[in-house]
Amino acid sequence: MSELIGVQREFAPNSICFGCGPSNEKGLKIDSFRFEGGLRTEFETSSEHQAFPGIINGGIIGTLLDCHGNWTAAIAIMDQKGDERPSCTVTANYSVKLIRPTPSGEILTITSKVEDLHEDRARITMELNVNGKLCAKGEGLFVSVKEGHPAFHRWH
Repeated sequence: MSELIGVQREFAPNSICFGCGPSNEKGLKIDSFRFEGGLRTEFETSSEHQAFPGIINGGIIGTLLDCHGNWTAAIAIMDQKGDERPSCTVTANYSVKLIRPTPSGEILTITSKVEDLHEDRARITMELNVNGKLCAKGEGLFVSVKEGHPAFHRWH
């Protein structure tokens, strides 16, 4: 997927978000791409992402699902409105269910789908798989913010 430009680099190249900000040198820098009614990303873990030897920390998993779900909502709202750029969205709530230990040193594949879409919000489901096995899943509500919100200009 590296030959393509992910939505984060396309629409928010200066973002400093720990999970998805292309400009955060110490961040995870996920890069999400359009995929079957949502987005898809692959993420290669590093040793510092471990909770204990060989297993990824649940907070890292939560961050990956949160950021990926947020961008899924932003792109869906943008497409629905026919806009050229996504409005800034933030997480209203999300939950993560850890199904099985997520191994370190493997490629994590995260997919998301739009479950419910409105003019300014979307409910998204996310799944994290490793080698075809479901390791975690999540769901969240992500909302578009208006001018005056602290995150309003974060992507521009």
